[in-house]
Amino acid sequence: MRVIVCDDDAVVVSSLAIVLGAQPDIEVAGTASSGEEAVRLAAELAPDIVLLDIQMPGTDGLTAAERILAVPNPPRVVFLTTFSDDEYIVRALALGAAGYLIKQDVAGVAPALRAVAAGQSVLEGEVLERAVSLKATTPGKPDMGSLFPQLTEREREVVALIAEGLDNREVADAAYMGEGTVRNHISSILAKLHLRNRTQIAIAYWRALR
Repeated sequence: MRVIVCDDDAVVVSSLAIVLGAQPDIEVAGTASSGEEAVRLAAELAPDIVLLDIQMPGTDGLTAAERILAVPNPPRVVFLTTFSDDEYIVRALALGAAGYLIKQDVAGVAPALRAVAAGQSVLEGEVLERAVSLKATTPGKPDMGSLFPQLTEREREVVALIAEGLDNREVADAAYMGEGTVRNHISSILAKLHLRNRTQIAIAYWRALR
């Protein structure tokens, strides 16, 4: 597989290029230090996978990914970041990213890229065979009743909107309810699903689609 590595930290790029380049089935087709450069290289080199840092000055990884994935037959995008539990995960999944990996686990990057190349998705190193891709390939909406039978219909609606990357105000607008009501639903969802925050709600949604 041909991979582009993009990170604004030159040490990270160099390390990943060495680790990945040593793999017999991985070719580092190019490296970039900004989202803008990653977009250009993706168009020029037609890689199989673009490995992107999320937080970069200028064009960040999420913006770059959106542009890379907007073209016909795009490469798969895998995010590599320091942050394991924040809103970036939600936005990355909603964009259609094939993976979200943590920088500290460099040894797990190559196996994760192999899983992505095989058509699977990975989240923090865990293979999710259908979670992210199902959103784009399955017509209509998933049966939320079967995914989360313990939730009310309105709570399931809130879960799906959070999984799309919407904040509380946007959820309120989309679902025609007040922000206070949204917060109440989220509190109930967290209690019923034994979760800590809204990011984990989104992750639970994608994992439930497996």
